Amino acid sequence: MNIGMSGKRSAGCFTSATVLLAVLAAAPLAGCVSNATDRSATAVDDEAITAGVLDAMARDPQLKMFDIGVTAYQGIVRLSGFVGSTDSVGAAASVARSVKGVRSVRNDLRLK
Repeated sequence: MNIGMSGKRSAGCFTSATVLLAVLAAAPLAGCVSNATDRSATAVDDEAITAGVLDAMARDPQLKMFDIGVTAYQGIVRLSGFVGSTDSVGAAASVARSVKGVRSVRNDLRLK
C-alpha cells in the first residue's frame, strides 16, 4: 500500500502513478514514429513529383529532345541541364509547375 498526499493509505495511487509515468515515457516515442512517417511520406511524394515532371517533359515536343535533370525535395523542383533556347527554359519551368504537388520550381537550366 502507498500513502497518498493526504497521508492516508491508498492502493489505487500507485497504479495511477505507474500509468502516468508510462504515458509520459512513451509520449516522445510517438513523436518519433510520426516524424519518420512524415519523412517517408514526403520522400514518396517527392519521387512521384519527380516522375510526374519527367513524364510531362517527355510528352512535350519542345522539351523531349533535351536531357533535363529533375529533382524534388519537399515539393520544390530543381531543373538542371542544358536546353537550346530561352523559350525552352521557360517551357520547362511551366511544365514542371503544372505537375500536381509542385510547390515551386528552381530553374537552373542553361543554354547550349
